Amino acid sequence: MSLYIAAIDQGTTSTRCMIFDHNGPVACAQQEHRQIFPQPGWVEHDALEIWHKTQRVIAEAKSAADAKPGQIVAVGIANQRETAVVWDQRSGRPLANAIVWQDTRTKPICDELAKSGGIDRFRAITGLPLATYFSGPKLKWLLENHSDIREAARRGDALFGTIDSWLIWNLTGGARGGRHVTDVTNASRTMLMNLNTLAWDDSMIDLLGIERKMLPRITTSIDPASWGSTLAHGPLGDAIPVCGNLGDQQAALVGQCCFDAGESKCTYGTGCFLLLGTGERIVQSARGMLTTVAFQRAGEAARYALEGSVAMAGSLVQWLRDNMKMIDSSAEIESLASAVPDSGGIYIVPAFSGLFAPYWRSDARGIIAGLTGFSNRHHIARAVLEAVALQTRDLVDAMAADSGVTLAAMKVDGGMTANALLMQFQADLLGIPVIRSAIRETTALGAAYAAGLAVGFWDGFDDLRARWKSDRTWQPAMSEPERDRRILQWRKAVQRAMGWESEG
Repeated sequence: MSLYIAAIDQGTTSTRCMIFDHNGPVACAQQEHRQIFPQPGWVEHDALEIWHKTQRVIAEAKSAADAKPGQIVAVGIANQRETAVVWDQRSGRPLANAIVWQDTRTKPICDELAKSGGIDRFRAITGLPLATYFSGPKLKWLLENHSDIREAARRGDALFGTIDSWLIWNLTGGARGGRHVTDVTNASRTMLMNLNTLAWDDSMIDLLGIERKMLPRITTSIDPASWGSTLAHGPLGDAIPVCGNLGDQQAALVGQCCFDAGESKCTYGTGCFLLLGTGERIVQSARGMLTTVAFQRAGEAARYALEGSVAMAGSLVQWLRDNMKMIDSSAEIESLASAVPDSGGIYIVPAFSGLFAPYWRSDARGIIAGLTGFSNRHHIARAVLEAVALQTRDLVDAMAADSGVTLAAMKVDGGMTANALLMQFQADLLGIPVIRSAIRETTALGAAYAAGLAVGFWDGFDDLRARWKSDRTWQPAMSEPERDRRILQWRKAVQRAMGWESEG
């Protein structure tokens, strides 16, 4: 009888369930969920909708794999990390829409906290700058602006978590005994966990005015004891241990078999995320990178990483599709952009929710620079793709300066890596080979690896490395003077985008 691992990949725009055997994926199901924009700069999700979609994709993937009881031996989860959910543990219902990682409503909270000590005030504790990105300030905002959440927190009925906590709680019983947990990778993105102790930090909890009893228990990422099992009458139809849990980008790092210091990957999804492993060493950034937990196996020391995050990558293509109506599907952008040899001097800075690493400017807003009478929709489409690669180049430069590591090549994954034009431009801008994983959905793969390692489904890191394969490599073809010119023009455009919100 074949044995399988189920991986739930809960992302910003959709939820996916993939079933893996020892050699790779055997089934997949995916459904999108709504993006809710109540005000400019606000982004929300309906957590109950996400749970319903999660149940559906689990059932569809299990059916597609024709998996029988006993064949799925473990469940792993990857999720969108900083998105904040508060729910009532008695009713099992969210007490407000989830505040998504892209949301900027907590800027006044972050600005007030930065008045004493600047945006790096808490880096030594959390590894993070003060920014709207992280979920701790989101929880503070919810407590201050929703009286029902505040009262439920005082009664001890309100539970807080990132999406992984919400899903695990529901999968393992919900209001009837669900486990309220998170792992070190997700906890490290809240601004509430101490990077050195891997525990909730009392000073941060007190400063943000949070009730400690709202917070989930922090566990390792790869845990053979598991955090409970799925319900036999639930979507998996069996009692299966949930024993792998990672933030989505850390999951992709594991899925790319980047287990050791100096190994890196870049994921091109809704956002764009570059991670560089630093082993058991905590490296504090002086150039806008994040210091984060990469993963932790039960009984072992945590592994850390430097991370650079870009808010708008695939979501910029969606904007071109849904808001500007220039394309009917995201895949069409490559042919539209390929009709011209370059962007015609256009640079798009997609600071729709501010600029993330390495700038951390929540006052920035999106601009299109360099328009002339020559410009057309093909140039704009090409500028959209180039903006993704240019933002990634910013991350690589900052990370190299922080770590002293010069990348010899970059492993890439995520949906946008199907775009050969983008990948070639990325290789050109970096001046190094860009190597695409044969399995594009490495986030789900990493969640499966975490669960599988926990139960002995795979033998260990060396076993996983032996299974990793690439399917294409792009070599750089741009001259160094042209590369330098493009980067200079891009950084001029970035400067134009800064300070826009405060000037309004």
